[in-house]
Amino acid sequence: MKLIALPAFSDNYIWLLHDDHHALVVDPGDSAPVLTWLQHHPGVQLDMILVTHHHADHTGGLTELVSHTHAHVAGPAMEKMPVETQGLVQGDRLDWHGLGFEVHEVPGHTLGHIAFWAQPVDQAPVLFCGDTLFSGGCGRLFEGTAAQMLGSLDRLAALPDETRVCCAHEYTLSNLKFALAVDPDNQPLRTYAQICADLRHSNQPTLPVPLSTERAINPFLRSRSRAVSNAVRQRDARAMDDVTTFAALRTWKNEF
Repeated sequence: MKLIALPAFSDNYIWLLHDDHHALVVDPGDSAPVLTWLQHHPGVQLDMILVTHHHADHTGGLTELVSHTHAHVAGPAMEKMPVETQGLVQGDRLDWHGLGFEVHEVPGHTLGHIAFWAQPVDQAPVLFCGDTLFSGGCGRLFEGTAAQMLGSLDRLAALPDETRVCCAHEYTLSNLKFALAVDPDNQPLRTYAQICADLRHSNQPTLPVPLSTERAINPFLRSRSRAVSNAVRQRDARAMDDVTTFAALRTWKNEF
């Protein structure tokens, strides 16, 4: 399986997975990058589209892609989509040419947000997590609660270390700037920030990133650690437990 990040808009990625014959895409907010790629790869058929949540920058290309390719669309059962969609919930499995996807409900950014995890043969697993987990950060709480998002991130953090985290946005540098403000003595974070700065200087994506790296550097996955929780509580005395600390951390990021 070959994994490609197709840039869209100013900072979105549409993830494309293919085996030289069949392709799937994830969260196609814009049809143009996908159709252009398909035109340059005439032997590859797009026959599956995965959607993590209902926001337009993740669904805007669905109608045109389905019209052109007749691809099957699968997405969150709790959210309305602009095309006919197979609704999925926690624990569902989806098979695509022998590759099995596990479905994880990860509410927080939206109430019905889902993520897809799969283990290609002889390759590291892939996680398509939409706007729930970003490298160095997490999604804003537009519909869900801090408790929901913390639970969602815990669910994703429990996946295997080598999982390739495929986020939907190139937010890494701004997220890491905040992470360093929260956790300035984290040496793995400082090293990773330099690696990512070099990648972006070369106009390369910072993604995908191993989940093990995120566990080491992402303050939203480390909100229970002494370094992060102390930093949050020094700023906000209302941060008394896991959920209120996480909520205060997310508010800090919103205002950063």
